[in-house]
Amino acid sequence: MISLLQQLISIPSLSRDEKAVADFLESWLFRHGMAPHRCGNNLWCSHGEGPVVLLDAHIDTVKPVAGWTRDPFTPTLEDGRLYGLGSNDDGASVVAIIEAFRQLTAHSQPYRLVLSLSAEEETSGRNGLEITLPEIEAACGPIACGVFGEPTSLEMVVAEKGLMVLDCTVTGQAGHAARDTGVNAIYKALPAIEWFRNKRFGKVSDLLGPVKMTVTQIQAGTQHNVIPDRCSFVVDIRSNGLYTNEELLALIQEEAPCSVEARSTRLHGSSIAADHPLVRRGLSLGLPAVGSPTLSNQALCRFPSIKIGPGDSPRSHTADEYVLADDIGKAVDTYVALLDGLQV
Repeated sequence: MISLLQQLISIPSLSRDEKAVADFLESWLFRHGMAPHRCGNNLWCSHGEGPVVLLDAHIDTVKPVAGWTRDPFTPTLEDGRLYGLGSNDDGASVVAIIEAFRQLTAHSQPYRLVLSLSAEEETSGRNGLEITLPEIEAACGPIACGVFGEPTSLEMVVAEKGLMVLDCTVTGQAGHAARDTGVNAIYKALPAIEWFRNKRFGKVSDLLGPVKMTVTQIQAGTQHNVIPDRCSFVVDIRSNGLYTNEELLALIQEEAPCSVEARSTRLHGSSIAADHPLVRRGLSLGLPAVGSPTLSNQALCRFPSIKIGPGDSPRSHTADEYVLADDIGKAVDTYVALLDGLQV
């Protein structure tokens, strides 16, 4: 598994540009006795009969940030840490679920296990798991439940926040900056930005907390001596499972002092019932049940699922990203213990 992860790190696989790593993994799976199906840059294979259980991790990475002190595409193993872009998010989960799939399918299970290696997770792209799910269900049947490999320190994530991105606009009137003319759109935007900063929604989740809204980008003006007649800004919204994205959008459009448009409402939060067999099995293994503020492929799914994997979420998307080599083996053992003989 360490060798495979090192090979994955050495192949640049930025989100929406995963062909090279998908080609490599497709060949690797064939050589190791699996028969992967290819859907764009996504790969999947299945084994067994019965209710379908999905085991998914993503093969793409973000772009390397500026602070790297080593080559992000040269895997380096030092003092039990494997450094490299995508080592923590999500390469360790990829190699762990491949090995777990191999071990689980070595004998009969009371379900059909589907291994999914998906693209475009980091950009929430439409050519990732979203295009693979219909193909899987057409071939295997409806998916009963899923396990998503992500860096969670091997804690069992039973609820995950959703995501919605808003484009907001305030209009003014252009004028010469030297004169008292025009209406400055930047000044008009300040109360709207403050509204997003201070707005609180009433429903607060025990696991996920409140809805979180953050202004992350702002753009205005054409040159220094022209009063801007337009100011636009972007708001990142993390829903908490107690409001749908559509409900939040309607409330915001009604109250916010600006024009508001959503880029998409498709990335919903997720949760799983406390008495689901996956959750009960995880609790019996002593796995902590937690909520997660970060988005994953769970947002695209309408079947019950959990998120769990090796690595630490705060290490994702950082310079000198690494994963503890020992955690990969622990993850395999955890996946196998969660799924071996599970009745779904």
